This record gives sequence, structure tokens and C-alpha cells, in this order.
Amino acid sequence: MLGAVPALLTYYWRMKMPETARYTALVELEDETEKMDEMVSRGANDFGLFSPQFARRHGLHLVGTATTWFLLDIAFYSQNLFQKDIFTSINWIPKARTMSALDEVFRISRAQTLIALCGTVPGYWFTVFLIDVVGRFAIQLMGFFMMTVFMLGLAVPYHHWTTPGNQIGFVVMYAFTFFFANFGPNATTFVVPAEIFPARLRSTCHGISAAAGKAGAMIGAFGFLYAAQDPHKPDAGYRPGIGVRNSLFVLAGVNLLGFMFTFLVPEANGKSLEEMSGEAQDDEDQARAAAAVQPSTA
Repeated sequence: MLGAVPALLTYYWRMKMPETARYTALVELEDETEKMDEMVSRGANDFGLFSPQFARRHGLHLVGTATTWFLLDIAFYSQNLFQKDIFTSINWIPKARTMSALDEVFRISRAQTLIALCGTVPGYWFTVFLIDVVGRFAIQLMGFFMMTVFMLGLAVPYHHWTTPGNQIGFVVMYAFTFFFANFGPNATTFVVPAEIFPARLRSTCHGISAAAGKAGAMIGAFGFLYAAQDPHKPDAGYRPGIGVRNSLFVLAGVNLLGFMFTFLVPEANGKSLEEMSGEAQDDEDQARAAAAVQPSTA
């Protein structure tokens, strides 16, 4: 019951937060600036999610943001949730039956903390400092590409990594996949949908993209659990799978698809929200049209 208290407090504080000026101006018609008021009065971007106009302007953008988030979460959650199984398969962590419960928890926690400190956390900070320098598109493209490279680097010589003395090399490369996930699509897939769609539809499009990501997370979580089973000696209660090595090949293919679908996502760096959504262009076009129909004063 006490676990519900933070959620209730969050809900209360969120309901007390005011809406942004852009949302108020474009959706509720309560403008705070004269420019926004004029834009609303002219009905700029007055189209719905399922309209042909939205499909023409932002349809491919929505496909790009939803698909890349979906593909990222397949790979990211597969890697994240099953680190224990991957580390056990390369003999970096002993099998569970050879350890006590406390020893198993300690070893797994130590391994996951090492990956987080050396890969996950630095990747986020690189994104924080460089996202407005390099740009969202370049970071996402680079992230998917490098994740593909390191996944193949793990999968192709997989038997080499499983031999005694080579596990550290595997762990280093595995940490780099997390580094480039966070210095890459794990950050940008969340940021970009909040920047490129019209204000009235921005939350909806972001929600659609996020929902696609969670669908990918479910596929990654359950799919890898079954796919990574040893084809000859699966764990009790599981059917034979394709093994860890082939699962890494599949994840490399998923990352490669993410790389290709990134080309559907526009670069938002250095542009205002109105420029990215097309609202600024509509404003200019309608101003020119209004000026053209006014009688000449000459």
C-alpha cells in the first residue's frame, strides 16, 4: 500500500503543473503572445492525426520515430534483462547451481554495476554534452551503427570469447554496446518525437512512438529468453532455442534495421518547435496570402 504513495503524489503534483505556453496558445486558444494568438486565429496546422495532411507532412516521421524506438527496445531490453545469462554462457559468472544464492546475487550485481559504470552511464553523459553539438540524427545513426558493429564483434568470434582468458574482451565489447545505446538511440528516440510534431499532436505522436518501444521491449524480453536457450541443453521448462551466438546475430540485424529507419527521422538540432512542425512556414504562407488579396494602396 505504501508503494502507491509516490504515484499518488506524482499525480497530484502533475495536475498542479501549468501547461506550456505553446500548448495553451495552439490548443486552448489562451495565448500569451500576440504572434501565437495570430497563428491560432488563422487556424494554422488545423488538421487531425488521421488526416491526409498529417500523413503527407509527418506520416513518415511518425513511422520513423515509432519504428526506431520499437527496434531499439528489442535489442536494449534483450541485452539488459539477460546479462546474467550472457555472462554465464561465456563462463564469466559461474552457473547458478555451483553458487549459493547470496554469492550469485553478489556476482551478478557486481557484473551489472561494472557494465553500468563503464558503458551505460558514460553514454548518457556523452549525449547530454553533445546532443546539441553533433545533432540528434547523427547520434542516433552512429549509435545504431556502432551497436551493430559490436554485436557482430561479439557474435562472429563467439567461440573465441567463451574460451578461458578471453572473457574480459567480451565484457569490454559488450559494455560498448550499452555505451552506444545511450550515446545513441536510447536517448534520441525519446527526445526527437517531442520536437518534430505539431503542438496539438505532439503528445499523441510521442505516446504512439513510446508504445511501439514498449512493444519492442516485450518482444525483446520474452523473445531473447526463449531464443537464447541452448539448442541441445535448454534450461528446465524451456524448449531448445537458437543459442546465445545466433541471438546476437539477430540483435545485430535489429540494430541494422534501426540504422536504416533512422533516415525517416528529420534533424531537429538548432530549429524551433514551430520550424520542425511546419507551423512557422504555415504562418508565413498565410501572411503572404493575406497580403496578396489586400487592395493596393498605391
